[in-house]
Amino acid sequence: MKQTLFDKVWDSHVVQSIKKGPDVLFIDRHLIHEVTSPVAFLGLKNRGLSVLYPKRTFATADHNTPTINQHLPVADPLSRNQLKALEENATSHGISYWGLGHKKNGIVHVVGPEYGITQPGATIVCGDSHTSTHGAFGAIAFGIGTSEVEMVLATQCIMQSKPKKMRITINGSLNRGVTPKDVALFIISKLTTSGATGYFVEYAGEIFEQLSMEGRMTVCNLSIEMGARGGMIAPDEKTFKYIKDREFTPKGTDWDKAMKYWKTLFTDEDAIFDEELVFDGCKIDPMITFGTNPGMGISITKNIPKAENVEGGKSTYKKSLDYMGYAEGESMLGKPIDYVFIGSCTNGRIEDFRAFASIVKGHQKSENVTAWLVPGSHKVLESIKEEGLLEIFNEAQFKLREPGCSACLAMNDDKIPEGKYAVSTSNRNFEGRQGPGARTLLASPLVAAAAAITGKITDPRTLIY
Repeated sequence: MKQTLFDKVWDSHVVQSIKKGPDVLFIDRHLIHEVTSPVAFLGLKNRGLSVLYPKRTFATADHNTPTINQHLPVADPLSRNQLKALEENATSHGISYWGLGHKKNGIVHVVGPEYGITQPGATIVCGDSHTSTHGAFGAIAFGIGTSEVEMVLATQCIMQSKPKKMRITINGSLNRGVTPKDVALFIISKLTTSGATGYFVEYAGEIFEQLSMEGRMTVCNLSIEMGARGGMIAPDEKTFKYIKDREFTPKGTDWDKAMKYWKTLFTDEDAIFDEELVFDGCKIDPMITFGTNPGMGISITKNIPKAENVEGGKSTYKKSLDYMGYAEGESMLGKPIDYVFIGSCTNGRIEDFRAFASIVKGHQKSENVTAWLVPGSHKVLESIKEEGLLEIFNEAQFKLREPGCSACLAMNDDKIPEGKYAVSTSNRNFEGRQGPGARTLLASPLVAAAAAITGKITDPRTLIY
């Protein structure tokens, strides 16, 4: 029987299928952080249970951490207690822990691939919705709730109903100034935030083959924003080159054995999907959101759509535009902005900072803009310094912060003030996502850079030479 990539990975991890119920799925890698794990560990303690396979679990501090002065004691009592709990739980159960100041510390979905924890054909879970990032390596990766975190810690398994399968194919070549973030925002704008609900998505075609591993991670990261359970891309030579010789990848004969399996991870010809969608990559422009969910995105040169041209209720659409202070038919170009944030598990990798630097080099940050440049990990931070990007940022009057989730979700000190506009390379633009009353415009690192130096929404292609 012909199988999809998703079928091959899922079926090989089924421990037991419950009749008319979910599958019991074995989990290869479990990633945890300070926010969704304390209650799970408390549940283990109350039940007298231990972590079954501590070497398959990896802990890092990221969500509720400061991005300046990380060498000092954490001032916020909630953050401090969460970080302390994660360290104590990881230590008592023999779990690898990368806390503040640790050279491997960073956002969980950035450090996982950096150290080879993420591998093709694996099942990966984390108490975080953007776990779908790891699907870029041909893994099945998805977010879970706190009770499920406890389940995986105790049993290394999870009960899940098998999702339906969708394939999104995009062929052609990307135009100048178009990035993987634009590809993802384009897809979400076409499907809406619920268009892939109940599905696991495979991305296929020339566009995804051309993307770097960082770019593939960005696309898979945003799968959740169109309602999908996760997204994945078949591993290829780029994948194997990226993960080879990383700390937790197989070595020697184990590598050869793994490669033999990894090279079978592709969708068989004539395999059947429940849904197939095809787009033309040449028709994708730099994108920006104008509303209060990731599906409300348009080409940066287009005007805000009229209500009658938008799927959904008109009252909801009006509420969203009122929150943003925008109106139907307005152009996005030239709209003033106050903040720029580059970072998060969506766009906090070295490739993203290279893109940002390519625009701001030789320019100065707009005086009316506050910019937060937050690398996704210490490895990214060191690369920024080694590649001379920090000098470019300093000369343009930008300041680099320390690794963390930062303004992506405003669970830390990095909050956008009420009523202010932020061009953000993160993943969500819900009301209050980046701070109470904050107005978020999702965009690529290139669009963010153009806004940072002009102080307004600007087509980055006008600044690419």
